[in-house]
Amino acid sequence: MLTFLQRNTYFRQEKGFYRKVLYIAIPIVLQNMISIGLNIIDTLMVGRVGVLELAAVGAGNQIYFIFTTICYGIFSGAAVYTAQYWGIKDIKNIRKVLGIDYVVAIFMALVVSFCVWIFAPDILWLFARNTSVIELGSKYLRVACFSYLFTAVSFAINYNCRSIQQLKVPTIINATALLINTILNYGLIYGNLGLPEMGVRGAAIATVIARILETIVLLTYIYHHPEHPLAGQMSELFSFSRTMFKKVMKTAVPVVLSESGWSIATAITFIAYGILGASALAVVQVASVVNEFFQSLFFGIGNAAAVMLGEKLGRGETEKAESYSQTFLRVLFVMSVVITAFLILIRGGIADLYQFDAMTEELLMNTLFVWSLFLGPKMIVYILVCGILRSGGDTQFTMVFDLAGNWLLGIPLAFLGVLVFHLSLPLAVGLSSMSEIVKAIIFWRRYKSKKWIRILIES
Repeated sequence: MLTFLQRNTYFRQEKGFYRKVLYIAIPIVLQNMISIGLNIIDTLMVGRVGVLELAAVGAGNQIYFIFTTICYGIFSGAAVYTAQYWGIKDIKNIRKVLGIDYVVAIFMALVVSFCVWIFAPDILWLFARNTSVIELGSKYLRVACFSYLFTAVSFAINYNCRSIQQLKVPTIINATALLINTILNYGLIYGNLGLPEMGVRGAAIATVIARILETIVLLTYIYHHPEHPLAGQMSELFSFSRTMFKKVMKTAVPVVLSESGWSIATAITFIAYGILGASALAVVQVASVVNEFFQSLFFGIGNAAAVMLGEKLGRGETEKAESYSQTFLRVLFVMSVVITAFLILIRGGIADLYQFDAMTEELLMNTLFVWSLFLGPKMIVYILVCGILRSGGDTQFTMVFDLAGNWLLGIPLAFLGVLVFHLSLPLAVGLSSMSEIVKAIIFWRRYKSKKWIRILIES
């Protein structure tokens, strides 16, 4: 495959290009697939305890989802600088960026954990009205919140490891932590393996233990090798100036707002589909998980693009960065066509796994068909925004139009389709997804303008 790409004029790049792409992309794809797969297993485990328990953990995990989305925004935004500094091998400033990540991560995690501990029932009331669900959810959250600090630190390390292209060991550590989490869930939820039966509280304890171990092992790995770019001493990590902090946050905050806005918009869009009934809501949940699984294949390419373009921009090689971006877009196009066709072909088998009734199964197959048709435009938006435009720090433009596309088009079109046009779920999904085509056009024009090609650091 690599040989074919290198020999084909349309995809040809310098020697080692595709090997580096795979070196960065494969660990990220594996991380995402393992995480999604184990989340499904966790849900099934808690679901066997009871419906109320599953609803409680599901509501509690909405807090975790929002928290990790904010973390993603901060660390991926700051990683733009790490990638550019890595381009000129400026280890001193890479460690300063990591120090900024640590400060923001620890502060944010402590504030969120404190609020969750004190106001757990009130927070859960936003997601559920059942008193039993709120009671169970509070038990879960008041333990799970102790994992937030370790989750934030772990995320900070992982995103910086991506930017300096050292992913092998962190990926193994992440996978091991997720496996430990699953094993502990099996023991602490049901009382297996000689452990006490603790239900939802056991699921929370398993998460906390797994996250603590993951963070300790990551830090041990980094500081076991003093030459590691992230193995900074306290004096190095926290020697950043106020000017540098503001500069990094100026790039990171728009990403936070964009990603947070996206996560909330997704939840609201699901509310619109839920108006169509329980079957529609179940179908949307299944289709969403299936799409997340397939989209994770693109996340590796997007991260590789962000890291490799940032590295070239840091070196001042703007023409090479543009050439790389063109190749990434071509690869993305081919992937989109292949994966879309594959998803359409196997959607029947996916529907069979869930053993729905005939009408719901047909609804799922039709919804998957429509969703697969919009996979290409959606992933073009992803690669343009997360992989290319943000690599040059073009985060304010992407924030404005990403939020506008989701809130001024995606959400209104979803409710318009359901409440005004009374469309079926597949057609409502298709109407709402038209926003992805509009966003793709806007971000493509921005890409062609070359205004994203910027060097953020001083060599």
